[in-house]
Amino acid sequence: MFAICRRAVLFLALAAVPAAPCGASAAELTAGGYSFSDELGGFRLLSATGSGTPDDPIIVVEEIAEAAPVVLVIRRLGGPSGPGVQHTQFTLEKTVVNRSERVWGGFEVALQEILKRPSTYGDGLSFNQYGARAPDVASDSFADNNRLFEPDDRIRFENGHVDPGATARFRITITDPTPIAEFYLVQDPQLLSAALPRSGADYAAR
Repeated sequence: MFAICRRAVLFLALAAVPAAPCGASAAELTAGGYSFSDELGGFRLLSATGSGTPDDPIIVVEEIAEAAPVVLVIRRLGGPSGPGVQHTQFTLEKTVVNRSERVWGGFEVALQEILKRPSTYGDGLSFNQYGARAPDVASDSFADNNRLFEPDDRIRFENGHVDPGATARFRITITDPTPIAEFYLVQDPQLLSAALPRSGADYAAR
């Protein structure tokens, strides 16, 4: 699923970016008609490449220093879409480096159109809810994934682990036909002792 060339992209990205000093400014990178930002803190965005098609996914490389939820801010370039906008969808591969000192026993991603409010059926934003197939969701570090579309949009990756200093890759498909140009991807690495299901109310409280 994850080709050798993607490993080369990761190596070059990590090698080219020096360690960020404390208080470094946020990064905002563009790829596939979207921008990606770590402006809300808690992790470090290193690179973003690709067009967003299944054969050429957007590859976002980042490192997370703590086993705690962080939020990737995603913006559609060109601003809000108008009436009659075409169905918008892109394939995203996330390459995440575990810079914490803890083993991750699970990993969750959740969509939010409004920050700290879970994405619901009515907002249109989803992990390709109506066209989801096995290749749409995958990880090289976790054998299973649990896709929860209602009452909120999230995916829980299970049955695996990510050691400190190791890299995990995740493939997801995001459907974004909404007129709102900005939305959020909550990323939650979970400890082995805390890899328990979370409710939509837990995400809403963040």
